[in-house]
Amino acid sequence: MGSMAYEIPVTQARAELAELINRVVYGGERVVVTRHGKPLVALVSAADLARLEGEQQEAAEEPVVRSVSAIGSTPSAPGERRRFGIAAEHRGETFGS
Repeated sequence: MGSMAYEIPVTQARAELAELINRVVYGGERVVVTRHGKPLVALVSAADLARLEGEQQEAAEEPVVRSVSAIGSTPSAPGERRRFGIAAEHRGETFGS
């Protein structure tokens, strides 16, 4: 729904709230309530809000998924493989044998 939002001053919105709700719910419009020409709030349908919040959640999770994926492909620090390799070779031995 890429249509432009209908703008209305807050004083007029107070008087026409029921009509604005109908325009949003049944007409699929988005209404921006303004004060002195500046946007204050937007009226959107509950379905539109759920879609917008879902997109926001996906956008917030994307960098985390990318970071975790990158961790799996990060090479070991120099010397780590040798150090842990030596520890693994001695794992089967017991002290004092």
